[in-house]
Amino acid sequence: MAVDTAAQPTPAHELPSSVKPTTTTKSNLDTITNNGFSVPRGPVTSTLQFFGGTTDGEEPYNFVEEPPAGKPQNNLTVAEHAVNISDLRGHEADFNIETNAFGALSSIPSAMSYTDWDDDARIHHKYYPEVEQLLLNAVPGAHRVLLFDHTIRRTSPGAKRAPVNRTHIDQTAKSAAQRVRFHITDEAEAEQLLAGRYRIINVWRPLNGPVVAHPLAVADSTTVPDADLIPTHHIYPDRTGETAAVRHSPAHRWWYWSGMQNDERLLLQCFDSQGTGARVPHTAFVDPRTPEGAPGRESIEVRALVFG
Repeated sequence: MAVDTAAQPTPAHELPSSVKPTTTTKSNLDTITNNGFSVPRGPVTSTLQFFGGTTDGEEPYNFVEEPPAGKPQNNLTVAEHAVNISDLRGHEADFNIETNAFGALSSIPSAMSYTDWDDDARIHHKYYPEVEQLLLNAVPGAHRVLLFDHTIRRTSPGAKRAPVNRTHIDQTAKSAAQRVRFHITDEAEAEQLLAGRYRIINVWRPLNGPVVAHPLAVADSTTVPDADLIPTHHIYPDRTGETAAVRHSPAHRWWYWSGMQNDERLLLQCFDSQGTGARVPHTAFVDPRTPEGAPGRESIEVRALVFG
């Protein structure tokens, strides 16, 4: 593959005004609440769940939907480790998707209202174009964006999808190439795109910010070697993709963005075919400082193929 040597990290001060990080003073941060519940701030130690092996000695797998009769949902075991998680707030400009595989963007306008999130048609019609434009503006070299799905997560009882409390990466090199061929149905066009630079990037935001409970933690890609990532079969009814589980290492450096607001976005790069190849392990976690009775986190992640 030809390497795109022209694509370089874009400093925060060179981003369009709509995607520049903003700075919030400590005094303002300390007074922010959600329905009267204070937002936890600063570094924290929490227990994260890592790959602990498989129950049967076979290759790791997970069924997305109901497994076949007599088959467990997955064969993964969990290894829990206490991890120090630093606060990204105030350090947003120190990280970017090119190097660290995540980026923090502030003051992002949106036409979405709270009730819009219960309507998939409105999400596709109103929010998808916002995400597409955001990625074209914020990702160096991007010239085409294909949004292929989204997930809304809520901690409320009966929610269809809850936050995932397990360290993982959504895609591997194998499944990223599969995604291109799956969504670009013209074979010649797909192969042409695969010959250039392509990435999978999730755009993550809260729906009921500021986030008080179950924040999202991300690991700096530069601290996570490939040896700590375990390919895992992700089995759909009609096909099999691949995610990556994460083996714990004290060398990993973890971050979270305290009290994320509705106009803030985290870019999570799951795969990059060129450049540094940065990819971001991530997980929801339980912050032990969360006030009892605090509002549960609600969020949406939109997944995108980004070309160029």
